[in-house]
Amino acid sequence: MDIVEVILNDHHEQRRLFALLDEMHRCEAPDLEAVWNRLRILLEVHAKGEEELFYPELLKLGEGAGGKDSPEDETTDAIHDHNEIRDAISEVSHHEAGTQEWWAALAKVDEVNGDHMAEEEREGLTDFRQHASLELRHRLGLSFAIFESKHAAGIKARDVSPEEYVRENE
Repeated sequence: MDIVEVILNDHHEQRRLFALLDEMHRCEAPDLEAVWNRLRILLEVHAKGEEELFYPELLKLGEGAGGKDSPEDETTDAIHDHNEIRDAISEVSHHEAGTQEWWAALAKVDEVNGDHMAEEEREGLTDFRQHASLELRHRLGLSFAIFESKHAAGIKARDVSPEEYVRENE
């Protein structure tokens, strides 16, 4: 178990569920809502798990990667992205499943989440792979999997101030 692999597996599942929804344009609203609810929970719990387990450790031992000068830059950007994802998720809830507005809001979630995953894979995860011990990666991987299991029914998503987050976790 390795937190980098757990996060990458979650990213793959997020991409898979967005692709599934892309193929469901002719489906009924309850079916769309079922898949969306699963994806929404995955996105929200994944972000919170990273904020509680991954990014505090990255701040301690990272050096910057993928174009970022420091782990503080990587983390500030990631927390900002998480807030954008949460805000985009919230917008989906304002529309009836299957309407043009709902699909447009869903596309926005896919866009901001896709941008975030690409940056995180190139920056924070690369930095962590280069500087974290295998023991730490294993311990955090187990903790992350347990966190996601404990919150499989969802969480109350809340935006986080990126600057305060970095200050509190340095």
